[in-house]
Amino acid sequence: MLDIKFIRQNPKVIKEGAKKKNVDVDIDKILELDKKKKEILQALEDMRAKKNAASKKIGSAKTKQEKDRIVLEMKELDRGNDRLDENMKKTEEDLDKLLIRIPNLPLDSVPVGRDDRDNVVQEQIGEKTKFDFPFKDYMELSEKLDLIDVKRASKVAGSRFGFLRRQIVLLEFALINFTFEALVKKGFIPIIPPVMLKPEMAMGMGYIQQLDDEDAYYLPKDNLFLIGTAEQPLGAMHSDEVLNEEDLPLRYAGFSTCFRREAGSYGKDTKGILRVHQFDKVEMFSYSKPEDSSNEHEFLLETEKELMKALKIPFQVLKICSGDLGFPAAAKYDIEAWLPSENKYRETHSTSNCTDFQARRLNIKYKKKDGKLEIVHTLNGTAFAIGRILIAIIENYQQEGGSIRVPEVLQKYVDFKEIK
Repeated sequence: MLDIKFIRQNPKVIKEGAKKKNVDVDIDKILELDKKKKEILQALEDMRAKKNAASKKIGSAKTKQEKDRIVLEMKELDRGNDRLDENMKKTEEDLDKLLIRIPNLPLDSVPVGRDDRDNVVQEQIGEKTKFDFPFKDYMELSEKLDLIDVKRASKVAGSRFGFLRRQIVLLEFALINFTFEALVKKGFIPIIPPVMLKPEMAMGMGYIQQLDDEDAYYLPKDNLFLIGTAEQPLGAMHSDEVLNEEDLPLRYAGFSTCFRREAGSYGKDTKGILRVHQFDKVEMFSYSKPEDSSNEHEFLLETEKELMKALKIPFQVLKICSGDLGFPAAAKYDIEAWLPSENKYRETHSTSNCTDFQARRLNIKYKKKDGKLEIVHTLNGTAFAIGRILIAIIENYQQEGGSIRVPEVLQKYVDFKEIK
């Protein structure tokens, strides 16, 4: 959460930042509870001083009557202390409930806007794919080539699942191998994380604000969440730790299956495998010094662009506006790949700078050369969301007759150059 000292000193800034993200927060109530907490703390200190004074007096009491009076006084002080402790506990609980609802504030560089309609296109890379034959969408191609089976998946698991079959499975592993090979060369440490997360870790990452969150899969018997992205366990991995300054930026590349309810999505996106409950993804995660996090954010974006350029899929880069930022993000970019069947770009990547927001909640610091401790900054970025990139490959690399070329950069990982 945000530093309470910063909130005390900048209530107007907090209100304006939350408003830009379309989040309603009661800063006045927070300040009121914060003041009450300080008053109770002072009262507890005064009570402690009175108890110490009474304790000293009892030793010097000259009569039994005087000693009994002091004992009664101390019992009354204990009862008062208990009432203050209970009041403090309730005040802290109420304060924490409000503090944890304050989103990370958007950086000054973030365009102000209401929602995704106000995101800003920064650049478009690659010419939009054109065909001199009637082209098909990815599901029509995939069903003909027996690559994706959503009908049997629905029979087995319900809607919004799919069986990947035959060469498309091998192409997924080719993508994973290519991605890790590229990222390891850039200094990323490869990780396969747990796909379950304790509630306090999920809360610390700032995506799950309550147990009945509509987009999260929660297992009440085990008190665990299924992760929505590898970012969540990668970010929680160093909770309550102190990192070394010389190790920063500390970069991880995590592969995991991800689980999302996709609450609120509807229409064409719920068909096929574009928006599903289960998908695989390679995620980048970085711990950075505060003064370096903006440059680290640009580095993650450039890495995403390099990966997309290597596949030779047309794409565009969006700068995300304040109203479309996620709860923990202070700044964010999206990449959207060109889908010929829809005649538009569709999101395949995002990268966010979460500044000190997640690290403060999870107590992740680093030790500076002068010995001082400071909260690190955390950043994340999609390397590849596998299902969506497979869709983009199928559509952009389709050939007349319904076969699919394998992108040249992936051909060394498989023993075929086309799927037919």
